Amino acid sequence: MIDPKILRKSTKKIALELLKKGFILDVKKFKKLEKNRKKIQIKSEKLRSIQKNISKIIGSSKNIKLEKKKFKKKNIKLSKKINKYKKKFIDIKKKIYCFSVNIPNILLNDVPIGKNACNNKIIYKYGKIKKNNFLNKNHIQLGNKINGFNWNASVNISGSNFTIIQGSLAKLYRSLGQFMLDLHINLHKYQEIYVPYIVNQNSMYGTGQFPKFSSDLFHINSNKKHTKNNYFLIPTAEVPLTNLVQNSILKKSDLPKKFVANTPCFRYESKSYGKNFKGLIRLHQFDKVELVQITHPKKSNQALEEITLHAEKVLKLLKLPYRKILLCSGETNFSSSKTYDLEVWYPSQKSYKEISSCSNMLDFQSRRMKARYFDNKKKKNLYVHTLNGSGLAIGRTLAAIIENYQLKDGRIKIPKILRDKYMNGLKFLS
Repeated sequence: MIDPKILRKSTKKIALELLKKGFILDVKKFKKLEKNRKKIQIKSEKLRSIQKNISKIIGSSKNIKLEKKKFKKKNIKLSKKINKYKKKFIDIKKKIYCFSVNIPNILLNDVPIGKNACNNKIIYKYGKIKKNNFLNKNHIQLGNKINGFNWNASVNISGSNFTIIQGSLAKLYRSLGQFMLDLHINLHKYQEIYVPYIVNQNSMYGTGQFPKFSSDLFHINSNKKHTKNNYFLIPTAEVPLTNLVQNSILKKSDLPKKFVANTPCFRYESKSYGKNFKGLIRLHQFDKVELVQITHPKKSNQALEEITLHAEKVLKLLKLPYRKILLCSGETNFSSSKTYDLEVWYPSQKSYKEISSCSNMLDFQSRRMKARYFDNKKKKNLYVHTLNGSGLAIGRTLAAIIENYQLKDGRIKIPKILRDKYMNGLKFLS
């Protein structure tokens, strides 16, 4: 959520900034709501001031009983009016809140302006794209050849956009998740966290998934009378990990906090994405190793570079060709102020596809979650900054390995770093 003080003070300036994301701020509506809020607040304060003076008169021993009785009646009438305005004030604040939660985060100055992926900025490319002397197959064909997928069973059990991975390919899938966790815990010093896969509505609000992306979420509605809340399957571990600091006041010395989790992710995503997103590329259920940092406001820009490097390290160790992209304004998501995407090379498509997204949310999420730290110099609580990044999406990483490590005879070479420690010395999948 954008700082309400800044939104009130610089409404037109914020409206111009939001246009970069393609969001049109209804300035007239916001100003009207703010005008009503001020009007109600001023009236309430005047009534409270009058009531305070009357209370002093009632409490004075100089006044006779008749006068006191008269002022007590006035005080009762004033209390009724004050309560009336209190209800009005609560109502207008709710309206302003509902208006504000649908406003996206503003962008950092170095984010390129643009509407779509054509306007994204390529920061650099890594790795040599292998030129095979045979026709590249896609990961579905290669996985099917080694009996690594069971698409028919997954459709029968759950429907489309789900998968069953089996045998040695399932072992490679599991090994990838463990390899990523080990790297981020041991080398990058993240704390491993096991989190719930079901969260409440407040947690979704906190990280900005709700209400904006409610149609992409898997809802769990309980029919039990005692259950009042709606619950959701997590779309990413960012939700529970970031919400670990909701409604908390941290010490400055506690920052940064670095969390990592390997969880399933559930996304409804009803859009049709076409043939380039078949197989493991876009599923309703997939696994992802998620990185989250909670930082001091002055250090969040540096933390974004760091968290992106941590995700890149996985790709470098697996020797997968990729490129680092700075997303343009129109591609940067609702809660983010700046995002780097890492795109891995898929030989069958002769193109790069997103495998990680690393974002700095500034204080946008922490305001929604009420996550703060105590500043000793200023002697007050200030909002922390939150960041997250995929380190990495396991299914997409597996697909990239299958395609980039394919051999002419249909076998799949296992990346060297995984062979001994994670795959018991196995060199090929066949």
